[in-house]
Amino acid sequence: MHILFIQPGSGGGFYCQNCLRDISICDALRQAGHEVTMLPLYLPATADATAPDDTPVFYSAVTLYLRHKYRWLRRLPRAWFKPLDSWPVLKLAAKFAGTTSAGGLEELTLSMLRGMEGAQAEELTLLAEWIEALPAETRPNVIILSNALLMGLAKRLKQATGAPILCWLQDEHVWTDAMHASLQQAVLQAMRDDAHHVDRFIAVSQYYRNVMSSQLGVDPETIDVIFPGVNPADYIQSTPTTGAPRKIGFLSRLSADEGFDCFVDAFIELRREPRFCDVRLAATGGAAPDKKFLARQLRKLRQAGLGKDVEISYDRFARDRFGFLAELTLLCVPGAGTPEAFGYYAVEALAAGVPVVLPKQGAFPEFVSLEQGGVLLEATDAKTIAGVWADLLTTPAKLQILASAARRAANTTFNERLLAEELLRTLRSQTSPSL
Repeated sequence: MHILFIQPGSGGGFYCQNCLRDISICDALRQAGHEVTMLPLYLPATADATAPDDTPVFYSAVTLYLRHKYRWLRRLPRAWFKPLDSWPVLKLAAKFAGTTSAGGLEELTLSMLRGMEGAQAEELTLLAEWIEALPAETRPNVIILSNALLMGLAKRLKQATGAPILCWLQDEHVWTDAMHASLQQAVLQAMRDDAHHVDRFIAVSQYYRNVMSSQLGVDPETIDVIFPGVNPADYIQSTPTTGAPRKIGFLSRLSADEGFDCFVDAFIELRREPRFCDVRLAATGGAAPDKKFLARQLRKLRQAGLGKDVEISYDRFARDRFGFLAELTLLCVPGAGTPEAFGYYAVEALAAGVPVVLPKQGAFPEFVSLEQGGVLLEATDAKTIAGVWADLLTTPAKLQILASAARRAANTTFNERLLAEELLRTLRSQTSPSL
């Protein structure tokens, strides 16, 4: 089967769950013997991505933004912007991707969702023509969109290829919820209109299937649920050493949206008890757009006398994610009120044999009930979080049971190879069963 996987590249400047999910599932599909072309739009998929040999750059982030912001630039020939599409320029732009938020980009998002009726019609035409020009034997049998914000491509690409369009659903609400109310409803309506051109949706959890079936106005029966997965062999197993400091880790963007302030407050609360004087805080995942927010968290830690007991690295997730996870005793990402569609960081922790502590909302009750590799928080205030940590840290036998369940979950429920088989069944239901 020839699969074209279209992904909005994040540039690798922050911990992007969707990017890791896409890379994992594409690797698993290739291992299963299928031809998969990953086509990142806007930016490179990761910080260390190399320039593609045979795939042009489409919807280049720099060109896209400038032509949207300064309308008079749209009158210039597209070829004039070719230097801005170069890999070095995109790699440079990727360094600033972590500071991007939906606020202020509502009109650009809406234009993208309008497809051939939007201001980026020329970009969509170039993409469609590139696919049409592929040799017949390599043209895609199916096209997968990484998320519903790309649905504006669906109608034109289906005309170009005749191939069915499938669309993952994960965390679109994080983007749309942050939009200004004056344009948010227009964006949601455009998504509902575009949904008619998608043949099948794939949600990352039962919880999110219910959320998006309502938001997109589609029958839940048209949405399959396939959990993202990992390759367990990639992960170094956490093996606590007697006498070594215990570490509580945070793996996600270091922002209020992900509850990093709650995490810091809980650590300060925990360390008030002398029996936890060896416990360290470790965090990575990319800086938040709000630099003052991070400065406040660091100041709180210093004022509590804990500055030397924390290891905060904005980029270790990109350099040494597996090593980071292997050092942890627990992983906790408290969130900040917005329910999580899935939580890829939690699956990564399970693969390393690290128990997780997660808020009792969104997909996490479903997640934890499947394999019992973690504990749910009834609330996300500092005292509640610290209390759960304290209970686990003082009961090693319980931690060991959770760690064993975590490893088992990564080998079964969240194994990328098994999940690729589920995805292939969905793909074949939309194409020829012989593929």
